[in-house]
Amino acid sequence: MQFLSIDTGLFLEKLTMVAVVVFALLGIALYTTFAERKVAGFMQDRYGPNRAGPFGLLQPLADGVKLFFKEELIPLASNRVLFILGPFVAMFTALITGAVVPWGSELEVFGRKVSLTIANPDIGILYVFAVVSLGVFGIMIGGWASNNKFSLLAAIRGASQIISYELAMGLSLIALLMVTGTMSLCDIVQQQMTGSWGGLLGWNIFVQPLGFLIFLTCVFAECNRTPFDLPEAESELNMGYHQEYSSLKLGFFLFAEYVNMIVSSAVVSTLFFGGYDIPFVDEASLAVQIGANLTAILGTLMLLAKIVFFLFLFMWIRWTIPRFRYDQLMQLGWKKLLPLALANMLITGAVILLMNR
Repeated sequence: MQFLSIDTGLFLEKLTMVAVVVFALLGIALYTTFAERKVAGFMQDRYGPNRAGPFGLLQPLADGVKLFFKEELIPLASNRVLFILGPFVAMFTALITGAVVPWGSELEVFGRKVSLTIANPDIGILYVFAVVSLGVFGIMIGGWASNNKFSLLAAIRGASQIISYELAMGLSLIALLMVTGTMSLCDIVQQQMTGSWGGLLGWNIFVQPLGFLIFLTCVFAECNRTPFDLPEAESELNMGYHQEYSSLKLGFFLFAEYVNMIVSSAVVSTLFFGGYDIPFVDEASLAVQIGANLTAILGTLMLLAKIVFFLFLFMWIRWTIPRFRYDQLMQLGWKKLLPLALANMLITGAVILLMNR
């Protein structure tokens, strides 16, 4: 039977990677909430959380316990099944996006080479787009099932926003794919590592700077982060699409946003900043000197450092730029970013055509 021919070692390896990535994403998301409150406190000249544990480090755990033990309310007029399903869809789609992200190269464990990527399909970027597109269903289901006019309005805003900005995001990536010639995230990282100066000048940020700016702007919109946080818009819509949620269901919606931020930062780092590539360092020579395992760990730490940088950028922009009006949001997506992405794609195609002549 074909089922019996499954490589048990490979199955356990991938199962372990799934567990490590999921728990790492949840753990980082937990303390990203703490970091955001600290960054907000610094920018507003106040302390931020500093009571729960030393330097306030236990505050995220206190918040998690609070959400776990709070009373769970389900509105009588809501669609109970969909009301419960919404936050789970949001969290599930946020977590599975990280399946194709190359978190590092390879580790040698008990004589077996273990890849630090859960899956490496040839269409990795299409997988990311497909899962990101599914993420809006969590918002739509939660907003509609609540039977609340503010929640429904926020869900409609979220759907229109994500659909609008996915177009510009896709076109910005088409230009990048024209340069790389592959949709595999692992192959894109390897191409960037073969550049000069230890791969730094081979990073796609220098090849597609306009594409990077368009993609990053669309990432902010896809994550519903300020100045694109219209689906939440506390001052307008009373918390938006998760207004009727409480306890763990509210926690799932909130944590899904932070998991999306982390995975989006990892995707941006992978596509444009070399992924786990260490700048100014030849990884092959370094592996000979200190060992392949330690080199792989240093590469993973470098990717985490890049993710932390983009997470700080998310927080910095949130506390410095005001929210767009809805008409400004739509104009930016359709009248600014979409034409820019089209122009970038055409210019990239023309340059490639001239260079190949």
